[in-house]
Amino acid sequence: MIKTNVAHNVAEALLSIDAVSLSPQKPFTWASGLKSPIYCDNRLIVSYPAVRKFISKNLIELIREKFPEAEVIAGTATAGIPHASWVSAVLEKPMVYVRSSPKKHGRGNMIEGIIKPGQKVVIVEDLISTGGSSITCAHALREAGADVLGVAAIFSYELPIADENFKRENLRHATLSNYPALVETALAKNIINEEERLALTEWNKDPSSWGKSQ
Repeated sequence: MIKTNVAHNVAEALLSIDAVSLSPQKPFTWASGLKSPIYCDNRLIVSYPAVRKFISKNLIELIREKFPEAEVIAGTATAGIPHASWVSAVLEKPMVYVRSSPKKHGRGNMIEGIIKPGQKVVIVEDLISTGGSSITCAHALREAGADVLGVAAIFSYELPIADENFKRENLRHATLSNYPALVETALAKNIINEEERLALTEWNKDPSSWGKSQ
């Protein structure tokens, strides 16, 4: 369960730095081709010290609560790397980061840093959409012999396909905030109106059908 106050406070922080854009009338097109009324760019967090500190503090608390046995913090390249770095520094844990594919020169590493067989690892991710990047990261770590405990992320779109993918991979995940909390916060802040809230909610139920109807 996500703590309600944390979920809404994180959503408010993301909205305050324009890390989230909501546009039901003029949807964005994701790299996958999916039409979406929301675009979330958590890379902007690194430019706002107060928000960065707030996010890191809550990620640390999330990991301590959900993955207390973690021995290594793994960041997904590239957006998860700074957050994994700040978290690992406070927790005084080793850190690695995982590329989306093996490096094409040198030793061809996919994992940068040292992983020992049997080490318990938690993956730090900035954003969960389908869960694909987290799962790719988990595969690489498991192939290296790591015991992957799960994924700690800042935000999730809470798309049904992500839950399906994580269940199939037997991969736990926990997030600071989520799509419903974001929409509720945006409505409370008058960033969107009730009609837009309904459109955003419909998209979340079935993104592929919503895209075809636009």
